[in-house]
Amino acid sequence: MAGDGEVTLLAGGNPQIPKGDGPEPVEAFIAAMPGWKHDVGRALDELVVELVPEVRKAVRWNSPFYGVEGMGWFASHHCFTHYVKVTFFDGAALDPPPPEASKDPHARYVHIREGDDVDTPEMRGWIRQAAARPGWDGF
Repeated sequence: MAGDGEVTLLAGGNPQIPKGDGPEPVEAFIAAMPGWKHDVGRALDELVVELVPEVRKAVRWNSPFYGVEGMGWFASHHCFTHYVKVTFFDGAALDPPPPEASKDPHARYVHIREGDDVDTPEMRGWIRQAAARPGWDGF
């Protein structure tokens, strides 16, 4: 992190945020997302909170994570130069699965580009389904 409260932006404009549990580090991450990516991060966070009121939040590896207590983590997102990548850790089991494949056979991605709508019926369905399934328990 840069001095004086400034956040360092890594490759693709991804904020470098110290790991932490709870909504505060996720809020710091979203606040530091540059330009249009900030609006995507805010919309994703609001959508998850609306659809999963009991959501747990954390930041690890400079990415916000969303989970349900006792069920693991179901989603995360990360800034890249031309899109925000939303990861669904058990996305291959969702119906329909998110469009982007992963090296991990269980994970699937959604790439949200500038101008894309975040609050879509597909995104709502993926969030609801993912939160109801056992998630990733990697930390």
